[in-house]
Parts: sequence; C-alpha cells; structure tokens
Amino acid sequence: MSGFDRSDIDVSASPDELQRRLNYVAIPPSDLADLPTTPRQPFFGDDDLLGAEAVASGVLGCITAVGVAAFLALKGYDALAVAMWSILIGTVTGVMMIWPIYRLLRREKVRGLEPIAEWFGLLIWVRVRDPEKEALAQEILVRHGGHAVHVHEIDLIKTPEDLPLHSLRPDPWLSDERLGRP
Repeated sequence: MSGFDRSDIDVSASPDELQRRLNYVAIPPSDLADLPTTPRQPFFGDDDLLGAEAVASGVLGCITAVGVAAFLALKGYDALAVAMWSILIGTVTGVMMIWPIYRLLRREKVRGLEPIAEWFGLLIWVRVRDPEKEALAQEILVRHGGHAVHVHEIDLIKTPEDLPLHSLRPDPWLSDERLGRP
C-alpha cells in the first residue's frame, strides 16, 4: 500500500526449509539476509488469498451445479426443477468448499509466522530500483519494528526448484538433456 509491488517483497521460508537448504547451526538473521542462497518465499497478502479462495470455491460450485443439472436433465426432470436443484447444490458445495480451500491456501498462515519469528526472526526483503524507494522501504521497516534494516546488493541464485511448475513436463517424450543454450 506504500507503492511497492508485491512481487518485489519476499519473506523468509519456514525454519524447516532453511535447515534443509542451508544446513547451518546458528547464523544471525542479519547475516542470513545477506546470503544469496537463503530460501525465500513470496509475500501473499490477505486480499491475494481471498481472491484465490473465492475463485476456487466458485469454480467447484459451478462444476457441481453443471454436473447436477446434467444428471437431472438426463433423468427427465423439468427445467425449473433442474435449475433450482443445480443452483442450490452448486451454492452449497461452493460454500462448503471455502473452509478446506482456506486451510490449503493459508497453511503457512494457519501454522502462523510466530514459530519462524521465535526461532530466528522474520526476514523481509524488498527489491527497489531507485534511492527514493530505498529510503522509503528502510523507513517503513524501521517504523514497524524492523531490526538490522540495511541495504545490500546480492545476486539471487535461482534453482529450478525455485520456479513455479518446475516439475511439469510439457512434452513427456523429451529427455532431461538441455536442447540448446540461451
């Protein structure tokens, strides 16, 4: 809300992921923030998750409504009964699916950020492209209780596991070898 794009904000991954990826015993959070191999995860706001929850439950409700309508139409019910029952059952299904979808999409929030903060502190990275944004980001972080707020330039190391859908094979007949160099 302060003029930073959400894609430019990362938070630290879970403690389990940090231990798995870094194999460290005790690195202070201020030093951990400067390591390019520190696992990060994108920041998702409540409104991002709310939109995804609404779409997912709505789609599941619509699929159910279409399935019920097709079933009832094949059984020979009249159009009014098909419309009423499919709308009713689709709406009930969509409403019932809100809670499991909420739990699935917010599993990190459901578990809470407290274990991460208690373990070593919550790390927040903000990517900026000019000195004015840099100063604004530092001021906001300090104002909200940030410790060890500092500027650093690091090259992020990206592995295939960091990319969404990294395990998807669009063509199953292709082997794992590289086809060419970019």
